[in-house]
Amino acid sequence: MDREHHSGGGRGTELGRFLRARRARLTPEEVGLTAGGGLRRTPGLRREELATLAGVSIDYYARLERGKETRPSPSVIDALARALRLEEDEHDHLRGLAALAARSAPEPPAAPSRTVRPGVKLLLESLRPFPAHVVSRTGDVLAYNPGGLRLLAGMEDWPAKQRNIARYVFLHPAARDLFDDWHNQVRGCVNGLRALAGMEPDAPDLTQLVGELLLKSPEFARLWERYDVRGHSYGRKTFHHPEVGDLTLGYQALQLEGSPSHRMVAYHAEAGTPDHDALLLLDLAAAESAHASRSTLDSRTTDSS
Repeated sequence: MDREHHSGGGRGTELGRFLRARRARLTPEEVGLTAGGGLRRTPGLRREELATLAGVSIDYYARLERGKETRPSPSVIDALARALRLEEDEHDHLRGLAALAARSAPEPPAAPSRTVRPGVKLLLESLRPFPAHVVSRTGDVLAYNPGGLRLLAGMEDWPAKQRNIARYVFLHPAARDLFDDWHNQVRGCVNGLRALAGMEPDAPDLTQLVGELLLKSPEFARLWERYDVRGHSYGRKTFHHPEVGDLTLGYQALQLEGSPSHRMVAYHAEAGTPDHDALLLLDLAAAESAHASRSTLDSRTTDSS
């Protein structure tokens, strides 16, 4: 993968790339400046315009973007966030990038765990018929109850190591039809990966996934360059499921204590509603399918003995 698209070749440059990307998305008019005459060579605000808005020198700001200045003070970061009109989570992301740039020596990322504790698997089972799954920080599906996999129509046809939420929404042919608002779904996936890339730009699992999606999905490549980092941990989603029809579900994402790189995502609907009835059907179909698959596997094992 081209590192210019991902890590930028250094810890300081990830901060600079984020600043450049967000500066390019603001116009002078949006921040109360007069555009002035002459041809603007780059989209958005000029460096000197953002520096003026943030109250820092043009030279200092230029060094920040180029990765030459790696220790901006908290007050400078806050001023830049205000000038760039960042939302709260984007502001937090900028603080994180600044802290990362200030580290004197790179720390190799630890290999992320893919092991889901037995107690968490019991919790997944107890949530039935509500679909739920556990995902890694890059969106790999590590564990699930019957509906937690079946809700993502067609994912069960993929090998276990290929099952990843971002890979599914961008590359699986069923995903565009499944999600009522596919465009919001894909933006959320990219935002999460972009936020992770800011903190762990050289993590092998992230680099591999992003590289694959950049090559295979023009839509992913376009969104990746926007440097959005806003995410959602709860809300509602509408699905057009090929087995149980249309259903609108609430969802909640929970960080798992003791496994900081794992999240549980659970979907829910009130009992007695058509959406809840659809979840009962989905859970039943998924459980029957899993039982049939196990029976077939046991039969093959017996025959080969």
